[in-house]
Amino acid sequence: MAPATISEQDVLEALRPIIDPDFGKSIVDLGFVKNVAIDGGRVAFAIELTTPACPVKEEFQKAARERVSAIAGVDQVDVSMTSQTRGSGRSGETPETKNLLPGVKNTIAVASGKGGVGKSTTATNLALALRETGASVGLLDADVYGPSLPLLLGVQGRPHSENKVIDPLEAYGLKVMSIGFFVDDNSPVIWRGPMVHGLIRQFLADVDWGELDYLIIDLPPGTGDAALTLTQQAPLSGAVIVTTANDLSLIDARKGLKMFEKVNVPVLGIVENMSYFTPPELPDRRYYIFGEGGGKRTAAELGVEFLGEIPIDPRVVEGGDKGKPIISYAPDSDAAGAFREIAGTIARRLAVLASDSTVADGNITWVADPS
Repeated sequence: MAPATISEQDVLEALRPIIDPDFGKSIVDLGFVKNVAIDGGRVAFAIELTTPACPVKEEFQKAARERVSAIAGVDQVDVSMTSQTRGSGRSGETPETKNLLPGVKNTIAVASGKGGVGKSTTATNLALALRETGASVGLLDADVYGPSLPLLLGVQGRPHSENKVIDPLEAYGLKVMSIGFFVDDNSPVIWRGPMVHGLIRQFLADVDWGELDYLIIDLPPGTGDAALTLTQQAPLSGAVIVTTANDLSLIDARKGLKMFEKVNVPVLGIVENMSYFTPPELPDRRYYIFGEGGGKRTAAELGVEFLGEIPIDPRVVEGGDKGKPIISYAPDSDAAGAFREIAGTIARRLAVLASDSTVADGNITWVADPS
């Protein structure tokens, strides 16, 4: 009896039942299956995801191998997992901003309604979590009045510039830029609006960011002139708002969200930092020092996603003071795990926003199956 002849269509039909949970569609219909090669009983193909931060990558690989192995005549299956980060488009682009950051696929603002909620720490660790997945990532410290990136990443030095092009510094595999690289640690930054406007424009237009999957921008706290200037100048893909559970922070988080609505930037969600404390000797206990569930309630009230809780961990501060973010300083900690999970959620939402979402009133309406 002649051996069964295997076709590419056989392979695709076997893979069709595998559904991407973010898009709500088959990986075949989404065009994720690439480079199908058949050599006798050996079948090889790639599954190309829209982000390296896909949480079901291993499940996809396992399910794909099992389903194709069940085809008559197949005796070997090679599945390679790849990713091609999609650009989600930038909201509120104008003729003046559309040529900024041409090599950056996704630009994410990390904001807070007030200072002291851990916005810069969150921005730094989200950038590192995305970098861990294999993405190319940049981090811009746009907090012109209180730049903290040099301390948090332990990077110093003055960036090289030539012909009005500034080369970013590098730390932990990130391309980084901060006004802190240009000013003395002991000198206050006292600038008026036009100077802030010019600096932000320079960091966006003159820094050689190159090709990036994600550029994380750490905004100044609040909704003042510096923050508003950046939201109007930067071609943003979306924004993340950082808050704590106490009422004052939540009130200010609402103001931050309204700012993004006014400039038509999609709000990807709210992160609640310093949510609870778990003593090392009581790993099953959670103490909600600043209140419980405030971030979730605010997100529900405002109609945006709640991205997650970051626990209180003294090592966040300890590592930050040493230039070692918690992702690197204590990679197995609950806080590091929370940052990774939130970063993955942000990456997947941006991928969905690139193709299967609509934007209304500055917020994202997710469409599971737009067909």
